[in-house]
Amino acid sequence: MTDFFKNIKGDRTIWAIIGALALFSFLPVYSASTNLVYVAGKGTTLGYLLKHALLLVLGFGIVYATHKIPYRYFSGLSVLILPVVILLLVYTLTQGTVIDGANASRWIRIPFVGIGFQTSTLASVILMIYVARYLSRNKEKDILFKESMLYLWVPVGIVLALILPANFSTTAISFAMILILCFLGGYPVKYLAGIVGAGVLILALFILSARAFPDAMKNSRVGTWSSRIENFVSGNEEDNYQAEKAKIAIASGEIYGKGPGKSVQKNFLPQSSSDFIYAIIGEEFGLLGALMIIILYLGLLFRLVIIATKTSTIFGTLLVLGVGLPIIFQAMINMAVAVGLFPVTGQPLPLISTGGTSIWMTCFAIGIVLSVSARDEEQQVKNVKKELENPLDILHEAVG
Repeated sequence: MTDFFKNIKGDRTIWAIIGALALFSFLPVYSASTNLVYVAGKGTTLGYLLKHALLLVLGFGIVYATHKIPYRYFSGLSVLILPVVILLLVYTLTQGTVIDGANASRWIRIPFVGIGFQTSTLASVILMIYVARYLSRNKEKDILFKESMLYLWVPVGIVLALILPANFSTTAISFAMILILCFLGGYPVKYLAGIVGAGVLILALFILSARAFPDAMKNSRVGTWSSRIENFVSGNEEDNYQAEKAKIAIASGEIYGKGPGKSVQKNFLPQSSSDFIYAIIGEEFGLLGALMIIILYLGLLFRLVIIATKTSTIFGTLLVLGVGLPIIFQAMINMAVAVGLFPVTGQPLPLISTGGTSIWMTCFAIGIVLSVSARDEEQQVKNVKKELENPLDILHEAVG
């Protein structure tokens, strides 16, 4: 065990934060799973808890394995994996419309395991790595729009277009994060304005086409997006059933909460263990527990910025921001939905909500961040050793 901990590299604070989030998740997940057991009549509470534990163990295995890979390798891997991701997205769209009550065009089944895999989450991470690679390789050049259109925006557009029909929220988050990363990476703002305009136009055309030809676009969820936004704007309690129950849960938790496992609204919230788990946290652990979760995610954001500013390469900086910021953004959106600031999006709370794909891809992204941090630590150690090997040179510099 001692040797294992010695092999753990990278930012210790990030390790502590993700460990705290993962350990804390067992309480609300176990509590919220009673909704599936006693209301939906599926499985057992112990079964759901063990499944969540297994997913987290595998997730931390992904973190450990990924952070051992030198981060420069992810640059080339993104180019190799991107075509595979596109093929997976195409295959996912052909899976029909409904499996077990869920939209099947968002999931594929892993053979022999029987676990669903949401390909859009993998695509989002790989796409961010690819964008970071492009920006870092062109940082010292004058970026031409035609050239960037072919090597940057065409791949981005293809991936996002394949995610859009079944998962608007993931598409919107990925697009927003790519724009932010491009801005931070020095991509010309005048070009970004055109890209935003083109994106809005393409989205509008897609929505109009889906409404005009519903039979030809059965896998799209335009109707679901529209109803969620309309319900959010209208403020009607009956139309916003989940959002209203989530707000009741948070309000009834008050400052100290009702205590672990004592949530009432978990029996009425259909997605209490995933999309609305923050509402259960607010009810059972009160304002203090809800604030603690926010502080942990803000702490993670702070460490991401520290690592990004300390890394010695442009690619390392953009890579940390590219794969790290979406985790924080997703967490804030999930919590904003729970408190009624955003319409329902279907985004889970990273490392806390149930769901294998979300946990694994979050862990993959964190492993990449830790890889950057670990390489920087190794470089600092090498620099210190080099200085110690030449003490006379240091003394001469001081005297001279």
